[in-house]
Amino acid sequence: MNLNPTVILISISILLLVSVLASKTSSRTGLPMLAIFLVIGILAGTEGIGKITFNNPVTAQFLGIIALCFILFSGGLDTRFEHVKPIAWKGIVLATVGVFITAITLGLFVYWVTNYSSFGARILGSTKFSLFEAFLLGSIVSSTDAAAVFAIFRSKNTSLKRNLRPILELESGSNDPMAYFLTITFITLIQSSDASIWVMIPKFLKGMTLGAIMGFVIGKITIFVINKSNLKVDGLYPVLTIAMMLFSYSFTELIGGNGFLSIYISGLIVGNSNFIHKRSLLKFYDGFAWLMQILMFITLGLLVFPSKMTPIIGIAILISIFLILVARPIAMLLCLLPFKVYYKDLTFISWVGLKGAVPIIFATYPMVEKIPNAEVIFHIVFFITLTSLLLQGTTLFNAAKLLKLTMPDKKARKPILEFDSESIKSVLDEIVVKHNFKCVNNSIVDMKLPRTALIVMIERDDKFFTPNGSTIIEIDDRLTVLADSKTNLEITFNALK
Repeated sequence: MNLNPTVILISISILLLVSVLASKTSSRTGLPMLAIFLVIGILAGTEGIGKITFNNPVTAQFLGIIALCFILFSGGLDTRFEHVKPIAWKGIVLATVGVFITAITLGLFVYWVTNYSSFGARILGSTKFSLFEAFLLGSIVSSTDAAAVFAIFRSKNTSLKRNLRPILELESGSNDPMAYFLTITFITLIQSSDASIWVMIPKFLKGMTLGAIMGFVIGKITIFVINKSNLKVDGLYPVLTIAMMLFSYSFTELIGGNGFLSIYISGLIVGNSNFIHKRSLLKFYDGFAWLMQILMFITLGLLVFPSKMTPIIGIAILISIFLILVARPIAMLLCLLPFKVYYKDLTFISWVGLKGAVPIIFATYPMVEKIPNAEVIFHIVFFITLTSLLLQGTTLFNAAKLLKLTMPDKKARKPILEFDSESIKSVLDEIVVKHNFKCVNNSIVDMKLPRTALIVMIERDDKFFTPNGSTIIEIDDRLTVLADSKTNLEITFNALK
């Protein structure tokens, strides 16, 4: 059916408006916003009250890839090296080995329940999952999304003790590439009888290595281009970074690397560097990542047919319970066993296996490739995601309180205050630029000044102005510098001289 573009735009605008307004209930009920978006998509679909016909997994997959690029890049931008450095190995192990163990453990259970369990036979009838199909399902739902977790804690004005937050942030931000590799691997094994899992290991190493290298290189290039491009229109800087971000994914995929890992590493490098218009770009990507989450959940909700999901609810509930109570806790225990982790922390990390848009995006891959049982897999994945959001998402805050892992309100800090706190200074002084100073004819962003200091004003030719990162320092400029201590003020002056 051909729809008028105006009707399509009205439908999109209404769905977005309803989704954003409905998200306000999240802070009052504890219901994750993503679950709300998902339900709105279902209600707007063919079998819902909206009657919007959409049954194109190819389009959904393409939109999903673009959305995931924004989500991963934004996640990288928000991750601070100084926060994740102490727990880097824990996060990396959880994002790789943890994902693998979760996928295999769940896959073995799915294979057993669909082939040897009388309960599975009664529900699915003649539908049986091969071992590789079972592992494929396990791979698709093996990654986690902590965005909703921290949205809940921010709404409660509460934070987590010790280093739980950086561990969960690093795991959720970096585990999608591993889940993607496993998904593609088992699709390949299902499609080709000649394929071997041993052949995929070198591909895994190549993909991860190229992804990490290209992410680092393109991240550094992005910083250089931003600081040196000197665009006359400030609004073009987000466009510039979007172009670099999409290039990071597509070029890495073209040469056989893992594009999603490249995207995340690029965001990590950019977010931990100094560049002009940094604050505005961070806010832009934070908002755009949420827009992508909303659009993807609505789009994927439109793909769901409740009539097809109803027959498999029983088996989906069983798989969901096993994933939440057995597969993820086993994976977390085995991964964190070599590290010194409090049992309360381990319990909470095991419970925070929240699913987001990524598993449903990955569930479109079997449908596009026309894998056997692809539609059944998609609806099971959809139900697992919804169950995870409703069960785990609504109990996370209470679980943290029960385990006594929450910080008092007076100690809790919202992320925006953490970022802005670097700008709180207490020492003010001036310096006049001489012809032999190192800073002459250099931009502020290139001088690598301490993060605890700011050049807040420049007097030039009897005129005063507020500089930005791209401002070029000239001879005889009078710089007003604000720092948090006399020591850092002296360090700043030495950097200028």
